[in-house]
Amino acid sequence: MKYDPINPKLFIKNRKNFMAQMKPSSLAIFNSNDIYPVGADSTMPFNQARDIFYLSGVDQEESILVLFPDAPKEKHREILFLKETNEHIAVWEGEKLTKEKALETTGIKTVYWLKEFDKILFEVMTQCDTVYINTNEHYRANIETETREARFVKGLLEKYPAHSVAKSNPILQRLRSVKDQIELDIMQKACNITEKGFRRLLNFVKPGVWEYNIEAELMHEFLNNRSKGFAYTPIVASGNNANVLHYIENNQQCKDGDLILLDVGAEYANYSSDMSRTIPVGGKFTKRQKEVYNAVNKVKNDATKLLVPGAYWEEYHVEVGKMMTSALIDLGLLNKADVKNENPDWPAYKKYFMHGTSHHIGLDTHDYGLLHEPMQANNVFTVEPGIYIPEEGFGIRLEDDLVIQENGEPFNLMGNIPIEADEIEEIMNS
Repeated sequence: MKYDPINPKLFIKNRKNFMAQMKPSSLAIFNSNDIYPVGADSTMPFNQARDIFYLSGVDQEESILVLFPDAPKEKHREILFLKETNEHIAVWEGEKLTKEKALETTGIKTVYWLKEFDKILFEVMTQCDTVYINTNEHYRANIETETREARFVKGLLEKYPAHSVAKSNPILQRLRSVKDQIELDIMQKACNITEKGFRRLLNFVKPGVWEYNIEAELMHEFLNNRSKGFAYTPIVASGNNANVLHYIENNQQCKDGDLILLDVGAEYANYSSDMSRTIPVGGKFTKRQKEVYNAVNKVKNDATKLLVPGAYWEEYHVEVGKMMTSALIDLGLLNKADVKNENPDWPAYKKYFMHGTSHHIGLDTHDYGLLHEPMQANNVFTVEPGIYIPEEGFGIRLEDDLVIQENGEPFNLMGNIPIEADEIEEIMNS
């Protein structure tokens, strides 16, 4: 892996917290992701399933984690199964985890090779009453490909139909949404790498560059700082492209007078950062562009102050909608009649700001979190208001990653990344 080793205390704590919420006489099983084929003998780069990584720190294919806190044999309370490594594999594929290295990475003492899995699984399944299966229940999930986890669950339930079944996901949703300080430090590293990429752009962008040139500059900086690259598909949207919310072609030339909406973020150690900035191609905002920019920035700053323990996500969005409505009236994009006659299910401000303001972020860019429960300290949320004006040929979005604190305003993991319009101009013209 490119990233520095993670303190195994994180994964030991995560497993302890998960097992504390399991039913008596139960075990839970977690699988690595597949390596997905492209064609012929080509594959996509491996990307680890987040749940097994969260609980073990294992960042390797064909790995299985079994948690069985009531196991009669103490050594079977935490079991890790790994693809057996040897000299041949080391030559062709590179070093894989040895049993000794696995202990160092995870804190798990009992490590078997995968060839022993069926035998050990049968033994522990005869000793438990309930098996926890791991399913993706994220509110945005839309999965068409059968995952390795899904295939495993199907086979497990066919082979062991007499067991009770429970879900790991509700436990993980709650646990993963509250970040440990080790996690926050990793996320800060991801944000710091994003900062380096953005500062590089401010000295690079000028009329005539192409959107893909900008993407390449970011990738260079990310890789140079031990990141695998982008945490999600990057958006580099110049001019009217910014009014396509998920524009990812990044294939147009940037023209003087236009703005570039950047929605990009580096990953680090599988943790995401998520940043949006909007910059002028020629290094100067027009009067109107700056007027809209400052309005978006004010909404972002005011919305940030609402991220406090006890706040509810849905109510928060209603309040941000009121802020945006006021901003749009001040900008002359809405009038009081528009607001008076609005559809409550699609308020007037949605014409210019049609997406949500915040989402959880962590191991996934749109991370797990129980949105119907109140916010709490060490939740990490984005704040990303935007105003999109196709008739004026530009759109503006600004976004930071915020850690909710026990008291006071949230801590901005992107506090060092330039965002004020005057600062952006100053750096671009220095």
